[in-house]
Amino acid sequence: MMMFLILVTIACLLIPVYVYFGYPALLWFLTRFRPTVTHRREDQTPNVTLIISCYNEAAVIREKLNNALALDYPRERFNVIAVSDGSDDGTDDIVREFSGQGVTLIRQEGRLGKTMGLNLAMEGVTSEIVVFSDANAMYASDAIRKLVRNFADAEVGYVVGAALYTDSEAGASAKNENLYWRYELAIKSMESRLHSVVGGDGAIYSIRTGLWEPLHPQDINDFVNPLQIIAKGFRGIFDSEARCYEETAGDFDREVARKERIVNRSIRGLMRVGEVMNPRKTGAFAFEVISHKLLRWLIPLFMLLGFAGSLVLAFSGYKVFQLMSFFAVALLGLAFIGSMAPDKNRLPVWLATPFYFVAVNWYAVRGIVKALQGQTQITWESARPRQENR
Repeated sequence: MMMFLILVTIACLLIPVYVYFGYPALLWFLTRFRPTVTHRREDQTPNVTLIISCYNEAAVIREKLNNALALDYPRERFNVIAVSDGSDDGTDDIVREFSGQGVTLIRQEGRLGKTMGLNLAMEGVTSEIVVFSDANAMYASDAIRKLVRNFADAEVGYVVGAALYTDSEAGASAKNENLYWRYELAIKSMESRLHSVVGGDGAIYSIRTGLWEPLHPQDINDFVNPLQIIAKGFRGIFDSEARCYEETAGDFDREVARKERIVNRSIRGLMRVGEVMNPRKTGAFAFEVISHKLLRWLIPLFMLLGFAGSLVLAFSGYKVFQLMSFFAVALLGLAFIGSMAPDKNRLPVWLATPFYFVAVNWYAVRGIVKALQGQTQITWESARPRQENR
């Protein structure tokens, strides 16, 4: 019985190590020492529709629309739609100011959520390619051209760009999120070379219009929609040269609370398109989505089980587990101290990192529990904080 407990505890503790370090290392090895999947790129200018999701974006929407209209792409082949989810701060009035420049406003009443707003906007799209964006994501002038060149390959169904931060020095939350996001970009690049990047990015990602399927209200569009495209037999590409720029939320509480929404909705979405986890159907992508998403969301549960097992084994006299328990308690202690700070954005790194790590995983547990209970949050905040598709 004790040996079984040791094996289970070790397995639970090793899974987070695999997800955060082993999986990226394995990706690096597979993409460096074996043939990778390539695709054809070609400069082209298909008809493109840019859809901007809005909820109370008066502070940024004018800048976003000016940015969109200044992009280096033929105007006769480029349309802009702003879909407003019941905004009540003047966002719609600002969008209407651009109607003479080819910008269309679609207003959705009743705060039905971002996903339902996109369903509504997509009903009238006839262009070959659709690009999805958030109101606070400012595009590099050649971003659209960089995205669409990848669709020269008939097997490519969606293309994800690189969303970069402009305020990485703004505070502890921004620094942690910026570091994490650079780590994610490296993984996206390797996944793309192995098979497909897992998921999109609400700030900058594009699809072939014909591959769109209306989504359920609880779906995160830039996660479920790419999965549906993979299930149809297409690939998803990450293009690091297609760039946009945005600010972090800059606030610990908003960042960690966002984790609950992401995990809650993403687990339900993955189960709805569960065939992508079948390697006989999607090949290496099944390995990617299980390692990058499913196991990562479940890390808090593995850590709780590993911590509980370590405590039992520590009290049974196993010195290794006594040491592990000591470090776990120290981590929790530092996180608790950080949680008592009145301004969590000014925490020193030795407190900010433990607090951010513990808080994010705690909210992930809450998201898992709510998913199991069938609870889903479908409304969304202004795009001023980081959007919920990461």
